[in-house]
Amino acid sequence: MSEAWMDKLIGSDCVQEGMCHDITSLRKRFDQLYIAVEQSPAATAITDVKGCIEFVNQRFLDVTGYSREELIGQTPAMIQSGETSEAVYRDLWETLQAGRVWQGELLNRRKNGELYWEAEVITPVRNDAGEVVNFVAVKEDVTERKRQESELKLLATAFETGQATMITDAYMQIERANQAFTDITGYREHEVLGKTPRIFKSGRHSSDFYARLWESLLNTGHWQGEIWNRNKYGDIYPLWQSITAVRDDTGQIRNFVAVFHNITERKRMEDELERQATLDHLTGTYNRRAFDTALRQAIFQAELGDESFSLLLFDIDHFKHVNDRHGHDTGDAILKQLADRVSNSLRSTDILSRWGGEEFTILLPDTRLRGASTFAERLRCQISEVRLHGLNITISTGITQYRAGDDMDSMLARADDALYRAKSAGRNRVVADDTTRHKR
Repeated sequence: MSEAWMDKLIGSDCVQEGMCHDITSLRKRFDQLYIAVEQSPAATAITDVKGCIEFVNQRFLDVTGYSREELIGQTPAMIQSGETSEAVYRDLWETLQAGRVWQGELLNRRKNGELYWEAEVITPVRNDAGEVVNFVAVKEDVTERKRQESELKLLATAFETGQATMITDAYMQIERANQAFTDITGYREHEVLGKTPRIFKSGRHSSDFYARLWESLLNTGHWQGEIWNRNKYGDIYPLWQSITAVRDDTGQIRNFVAVFHNITERKRMEDELERQATLDHLTGTYNRRAFDTALRQAIFQAELGDESFSLLLFDIDHFKHVNDRHGHDTGDAILKQLADRVSNSLRSTDILSRWGGEEFTILLPDTRLRGASTFAERLRCQISEVRLHGLNITISTGITQYRAGDDMDSMLARADDALYRAKSAGRNRVVADDTTRHKR
């Protein structure tokens, strides 16, 4: 600190108040003040009334990156960023020139070009006559605080406008929930605070499911997947949920953050796509590809155990004549009515498929040839006794039973051969591949 500043201190403060008795005590007090200001953790600068810098402390140098030689005699304009509004500086100078203290935040620039925020308090210093002779600026670098505030604001915005979010403590007691959470679950935040996510359990998942969830969450800090929950009104719905464990500096879990969204519509679309991929568009029965998959699975299961199954292959007699004479719309209506009537005669485990054109297949699990033949004969009679779309319709059926070593092609070939023999025998018949025939 300069001799001029010591003179000011001695003249205005010490001598006139009679508090210092000799120059030695004054020097001692000056040195103490200098050390206090120089070592202060707050950046400090003293300017004259025109804003020219007369003194800066070490913290000011550390923050700005400039040396004293570069700063003394300059104005604070050399550290201005150029991004602070002129209105702020206008308010600053109007306040100081009125002799009042100004405080606020300024975006400044270090010597290396880096921007930083400072919270400043600038105080006018008066002489004995009450005239302002200097300004003392005490500054605090608040860049990190501003960054954290911005981040928290961003997080708060994301929390309220993003996906449904729920935050719990380490014991899974709910601490926070956003509006999107309420929109999905029906629960307002105050209704779930202090409770655990058990209130959302749907009952659809086994204990093994939750055990795997917790194993992943505790071992890796994260779990995500599909989960079914129950909302406030008792409705069960699917979610895609992501859960993250938040740990403190010691590695202990402090919170769990769950982010999720309702995938009911996605599941509906998936089901619809699956339906379109597996069902015949006209009759709503299995299509050929889906039936092939079911038949292969039935063969695989039969290979593992003693239970057998039967395969029926039937088609509508003289269906080409129906189409030619009455039109394809009538033919389509007959196909749909036939599929509905056959479906009503099946068990929940039986599988009906439109094999192609007017040809259908039926898979009868746990049914041997005799039972399948009885069922087929009953079905044949039912169809022949009703009118479908106003017409008398009959069907011919071929049957086969699974035999050890069968594959899909061999079973279909036998059923097709039996169907061929039923048609050759005059149609409106059931023929099994063991040549046993059940006539009208």
